[in-house]
Amino acid sequence: MNENLALSDETLLELEKPERYIGNEVNSVYKDKDKVDIRFAMCFPDVYEIGMSHLGIQILYGMFNSYDDVWCERVYSPWVDADKVFREKNIPLFALESQDSIKDFDFIGMTLQYEMCYTNILQILDLAGVPLESKDRANNDPIVIVGGPCATNPEPIADFIDIAYIGEGETSYPLLLDLYKECKSAGFDRAEFLRRACKIPGIYVPSLYEVEYNSDGTIENFHPIYDDVPARVERQVVKDMDTTPYPTRMLIPFVRAIQDRVVLEIQRGCIRGCRFCQAGMIYRPNREKSVDVLKEQARALLASTGHEEISLSSLSSSDYHALGELMDFLIDDCLSEGVNVSLPSLRIDAFSLDVMSKVQDVRKSSITFAPEAGSQRMRNVINKGLTVDDILGGAKLAFQGGWNKVKLYFMLGLPTETDEDMRAIPQLANDIAAEYYDTVPKEQRQGRCQITISTSFFVPKPFTPFQWAPMYEAGEYLRRAKVVNDEMKQQLNQKSLKYNWHHSDVTVLEGVFARGDRKLCPAILDAYKSGCFFDAWGEYFDFDKWLTAFEKNNISIDFYAYRKRSLDEILPWDFIDCHVSKDFLKKEWNNAMEGNVTPNCKMACSGCGSAKIGSGVCHAR
Repeated sequence: MNENLALSDETLLELEKPERYIGNEVNSVYKDKDKVDIRFAMCFPDVYEIGMSHLGIQILYGMFNSYDDVWCERVYSPWVDADKVFREKNIPLFALESQDSIKDFDFIGMTLQYEMCYTNILQILDLAGVPLESKDRANNDPIVIVGGPCATNPEPIADFIDIAYIGEGETSYPLLLDLYKECKSAGFDRAEFLRRACKIPGIYVPSLYEVEYNSDGTIENFHPIYDDVPARVERQVVKDMDTTPYPTRMLIPFVRAIQDRVVLEIQRGCIRGCRFCQAGMIYRPNREKSVDVLKEQARALLASTGHEEISLSSLSSSDYHALGELMDFLIDDCLSEGVNVSLPSLRIDAFSLDVMSKVQDVRKSSITFAPEAGSQRMRNVINKGLTVDDILGGAKLAFQGGWNKVKLYFMLGLPTETDEDMRAIPQLANDIAAEYYDTVPKEQRQGRCQITISTSFFVPKPFTPFQWAPMYEAGEYLRRAKVVNDEMKQQLNQKSLKYNWHHSDVTVLEGVFARGDRKLCPAILDAYKSGCFFDAWGEYFDFDKWLTAFEKNNISIDFYAYRKRSLDEILPWDFIDCHVSKDFLKKEWNNAMEGNVTPNCKMACSGCGSAKIGSGVCHAR
């Protein structure tokens, strides 16, 4: 425990939530900094409450600190009020545990969950006093390494990072840390370390590669600058979920976090193959934990945290092979102790609703469907695998079970979408409302049902069948939202319907970053210098500043967002082997254009390429 805080009491009292900066949370790890070889600052480039909710950081924090020679500490993006104070008082950004400046650490590692946090990478480096561009860093500067889903295309931030870790962190980090110790003991040379590190599986060093462009701005060639640097980087995947490290003592935040509960990861990957979903592709193959391991982890986590809620983490919890047995255990052992169980990512069917009825207070909760598209044609295009009978049948079961609030999630701007597909969204919502009034007798109703429609705007992501798709201008997204809104007002049950939609300018910018290349780096740097950070937060997003930065650096939004890519174009992330082959993604793109449905991985193997890993659902076949 550290009682010597980097911020004075006077400074802390100036801040909106001083608890974000004092450390000392339950289950924090403290070590003697003079007795470790490596100090690792684990960063989440967003506010404390969001970063403390992230499972990946909890896993790596526990794993790194299990090593005697490593001390892993945490740092989050200082909120706007603290950022101002740090700059005015010249306070270097510090780690929560030791309260030491992270500029003096060996590594600054960041997990990138969302493209709109890219300027927060620069905020963290800037406040720490670390040169923003890797070319300007000296031997005594920390190694800046990023991971997470956005690292599947690290090119838009290539100038700012030393290393991108491609894949799941439990695999290659031990090799990287051992190499760092070896280089450090021999007299650390940054260039030599990076040159050797790039040979470790999953480690990408942007400075060791160069890009040549065609006259139209597309990539002509992407290659390493030295013969001994790998031409391709293979994404790392945990093969055995039962033996991989998992924390049984999770950190407890002082400020209420977004996910303020115990998280039990039951599996990784997904069998479904939705064509818009990056996670469903890059986390292949689907790999499950055994029920016995999950029971042990649940008991240990509840005992070490005191939390009163446990949440199952998975892309599709309903597909876990032993969900019934696991739920029986949680209901019998945990609910009896006053612990709630949260079940996200369930498919709405009889079994799932039966489970939910046992663990939720139906008078207070709503039930969530994610049809993603209103028409059956569009659901076939995206390979959602849901029919209208599935949706209405699930709704009927939910209403019979006592629910009267339904949340529906859709996307607008999907490939091939027509106005008719858009109008099908409120029409489906209306049919669900009608199902309520047909199912629940008038004397048993607690007022009207409430059907809430939420639409996000589709963003094409790398390593998905839709990675070649064009986006639309912000105004066109808003037109599409208006089509939905106008149609909703025409529905018979409109008083039971509510509609929310997302900000369109942010969507366009996210699309630019998601499929961008390293020519974006100067624009991101200029946008940050003009005051852009916390771009994911609507009140701080300033699209005009981004447009100015793009214009200054000759960046065309049309080129990065609105054009349709050729299937033969070299994409900025093509040097990464994510196991799912490009040929498979092309085949799925063509299936989408023809409205063909691909069966899930348990029904039939589609030959995506991930079978070569030799684990999970592929190994079981």
